[in-house]
Amino acid sequence: MNNTREVEVVVVGAGQAGLSSAYHLRRTGFAPDEGFVVLDHSPGPGGAWQFRWPSLTYGKVHGMHALPGMELTGADPARPSSEVVSAYFDAYERAFDLRVRRPVDVRAVREGTGGRLLVETSAGTWSTRALINATGTWDRPFWPRCPGQETFRGRQLHTAQYPGPEAFTGLRVVVVGGGASGTQHLLELAPYAAATTWVTRRPPVFREGPFDEDAGRSAVALVEERVRQGLPPRSVVSVTGLPLNDAVRQGLESGVLDRLPLFDRITPDGVEWDDGRRVDADVILWATGFRPAVDHLAPLRLREPGGGIRVEGTRVVADPRIHLVGYGPSASTIGANRAGRAAVRDIRRLLAETAPAGPTDEDTPAGAMSDAAPADATPDAAPAEYAA
Repeated sequence: MNNTREVEVVVVGAGQAGLSSAYHLRRTGFAPDEGFVVLDHSPGPGGAWQFRWPSLTYGKVHGMHALPGMELTGADPARPSSEVVSAYFDAYERAFDLRVRRPVDVRAVREGTGGRLLVETSAGTWSTRALINATGTWDRPFWPRCPGQETFRGRQLHTAQYPGPEAFTGLRVVVVGGGASGTQHLLELAPYAAATTWVTRRPPVFREGPFDEDAGRSAVALVEERVRQGLPPRSVVSVTGLPLNDAVRQGLESGVLDRLPLFDRITPDGVEWDDGRRVDADVILWATGFRPAVDHLAPLRLREPGGGIRVEGTRVVADPRIHLVGYGPSASTIGANRAGRAAVRDIRRLLAETAPAGPTDEDTPAGAMSDAAPADATPDAAPAEYAA
């Protein structure tokens, strides 16, 4: 008995990029469950935000852009961002009737028959004509390997496991990583720790002055060029540098952000350099970033010799049925919104070109609704603080 369900588009992931994509699918006439389905492996709404540490309050979040069609307003800046964003995403899903299915683990995407893709999951298999992959990076924390790592008697943890600053009270902490997370962790836990040491592979670059629209476009263009070449994407921060705000200035002046080069080995009691320097430590905190969570696409052999997936816009060059949103240059909240819209526009064009015999009206794709949610739909199901 064949339990495979057919849809026009499968969206994998219900973070910012996935919900933006689902919104534009809904808005342009695709019916949830029939025209498209959203699969999310998380236990509840909120994407990766639901897993952020409690001390990351909404007021500390930089550059959180609202989802299309519904603003996030009136949120308490002292409330944990995990709670604020999860509540907002939940209201958004209900307001636009996106019918996210969770928890559903997508295990593999394979070639099907008749030009369709098979999406194999913990909840069965879907057959689809196009796929929007919006799985982000949170599920793939990057742990560098270092000689002696397995001998360390203290605790090693990654940003993805960061519990908040109080957990480091009275401990000697080595923070590894020169990105935004590394500096945020250091500044936050330094008042609690017995001692902190900051190490990075490359000297950090701090950016002074305003980061205007032109600078943003230039930075995104550099990241975009890498994915066009099929190279693994880098973060936008890696090309923009770290903002030199008041907290960072204070950290530099106090010595908390006094950076050392990456150590050469880990010992049972700490870390060592070849020049004889050593630091005793109780904890090594790896703020070393994340990698795209795309292992489920491996059966399609999309990776290029450079190690990444070659993408133009959001479309995978090797397979135009697949779009990566929230990947590379679109791995930001505003970038994810734009990527969702662009992916849906491309997919509608692809489906129109490959449509089976039947209606060909571009505004009513196969499996679509005729009464799509308009762009200015009033989110009656949303709490007042999230209304546009």
